[in-house]
Amino acid sequence: MKSLKHINKYFLKYKWRFFLGFCFVIISNLFAIFPARLTGNIIDQVRDAIKLNPTKNPDELLEILRNPLLYYFIAVIAYFMLKGIFLFLMRQTIIVMSRLIERDMKNEIFEHYEALSLSFYRRNNTGDLMNRISEDVSRVRMYIGPAIMYTLNLAALFILVVATMLNVNVKLTLYVLIPLPIMAVSIYYVSNLINKQSERVQEQQSQLSTFVQEAFSGIRVLKSFVREAQSEEDFDRQNSLYKKKSIRLATTNAIFFPLIIVLVGTSTLITIYVGGMEAIAGHITLGNIAEFIIYINMLTWPFAAVGWVTALVNRAAASQERINEFLHTKSEISTPINGIKEVNGAIEFNNVSFVYPDSGVHALTHISFIVEEGKSLAILGRTGSGKSTIVNLIARMYDVTGGTISIGGNDIRKLDLGSLRSNLGVVPQDVFLFSETIANNIAFGLIDFKDDAKSLQDTIEKAAINAAIYSNIIEFPDGFQTKIGERGITLSGGQKQRISIARAIIKKPKILVFDDCLSAVDTQTEEEILNNLKSIMMNRTTVIISHRVSSVKNADHIIFLENGMIVEEGTHQGLLEKKGIYFNLYEKQLLEEEKA
Repeated sequence: MKSLKHINKYFLKYKWRFFLGFCFVIISNLFAIFPARLTGNIIDQVRDAIKLNPTKNPDELLEILRNPLLYYFIAVIAYFMLKGIFLFLMRQTIIVMSRLIERDMKNEIFEHYEALSLSFYRRNNTGDLMNRISEDVSRVRMYIGPAIMYTLNLAALFILVVATMLNVNVKLTLYVLIPLPIMAVSIYYVSNLINKQSERVQEQQSQLSTFVQEAFSGIRVLKSFVREAQSEEDFDRQNSLYKKKSIRLATTNAIFFPLIIVLVGTSTLITIYVGGMEAIAGHITLGNIAEFIIYINMLTWPFAAVGWVTALVNRAAASQERINEFLHTKSEISTPINGIKEVNGAIEFNNVSFVYPDSGVHALTHISFIVEEGKSLAILGRTGSGKSTIVNLIARMYDVTGGTISIGGNDIRKLDLGSLRSNLGVVPQDVFLFSETIANNIAFGLIDFKDDAKSLQDTIEKAAINAAIYSNIIEFPDGFQTKIGERGITLSGGQKQRISIARAIIKKPKILVFDDCLSAVDTQTEEEILNNLKSIMMNRTTVIISHRVSSVKNADHIIFLENGMIVEEGTHQGLLEKKGIYFNLYEKQLLEEEKA
């Protein structure tokens, strides 16, 4: 239960809903008890009428009992209606409270996820993150809502009913209650078994869904390698396992209600037998026996729910512990208190080294360079040389393990994180587009755009023109309102890259970073984009990362990375004159272009 202490703050937030729900529980149970008392009284009245009027025929007896029976009928309907109203109000307070807390918890977790650094997402897979904000929160909600509601209901009902029963006959009450704790314990074990089997069914369902998703996503590969038959066999194996686990769960479920019926029947038999003996002894009336039978049936479900509620609490505690594990995770990257909000474009790496915290890979070693405000820096290097790491460090996705990075003469760790990133326009190597319209994907870079819709559309189109994607977009049937599908699946690699470029330049940042973002476009399109970007890059600090010399030759300064270290640097012409690594790469790519 310690892990569930985290949600106590939500109970305080919705304390009035909780208090009202508790009041409605008590009132609804009061109205549930009164019909049982009336039933006992009416049975005794009928018995007394028969005893006092032995010579009367049934019609005459009915005439005598007409008014009491009518009163009983009206009173019972009224009580049940009032009980139903307060049950409705109980659910509207407690269950609605659980839904509100569920919403708040999901918001809290999502907000915390967004605040965590990039390394957190390298350590944890997306499926696990999603499960904690969906499945685990849903299990906790079952504790906040149904578990607490049924616990309050049992407590209130038990106190009211047992007090009433004891007031009638202590001995009968003690005998009648014997099977109920046995029922609670039995159902607890059966419920635990059902929950464990349900989890296995859910896990298998998840595996089955994952298998189907992968099969459909990779349908081209399946068909290309003629593996349809093998895929069908694998699916049948997974599906058969799901069937086996589901049947096992259904079998256990089949035990549940017969067990309740047996134990309830036992309590009823005890009531009739012991009650009969007490009635013969003159300690109670026949109406009291009927009254007790109703009480037993009233207590049956709340006691049966004890096991189910206990299982819910156990599952909620386990889920909340998983949630707390992430909520207690601190971000390695945080914005400083009173961080510097003024950011200009000058970038300086001073003897920077970096080791990835999770893998221990040495990505950069003693890197130093300066990019003056409004100037451009190009970074070349083979795969794994550390180019993208520099991008992550400039955006402060990670903090350096050695040396310092300065932006505008200030240590990057002293800058306000929001201000830093709002002044960066990063085009990542791994392009991600949202399942939205092209216009919305490009406009994603804008924050608090205050002009009218016409100005917004003009701004989007201008960014698309500069990214050399405008002509492609207007050829689509819906133009800029074209939905591009999940992760931009309906677009080519080059189109996705150019939309990503438009998204970065539309925000007019002080620093532009292009991380190998022209790798999927042809040389002619690359030349068009670079020419369009000249005016955009003017007076903006620009970092261009590429493996193609054609993309970087016009940069003010070029560095060549190898194994996380700078092995060559200078201007395009100067590096060609050195006839080193850069010269060899230039000659090789020039030859490849001529052959093409």
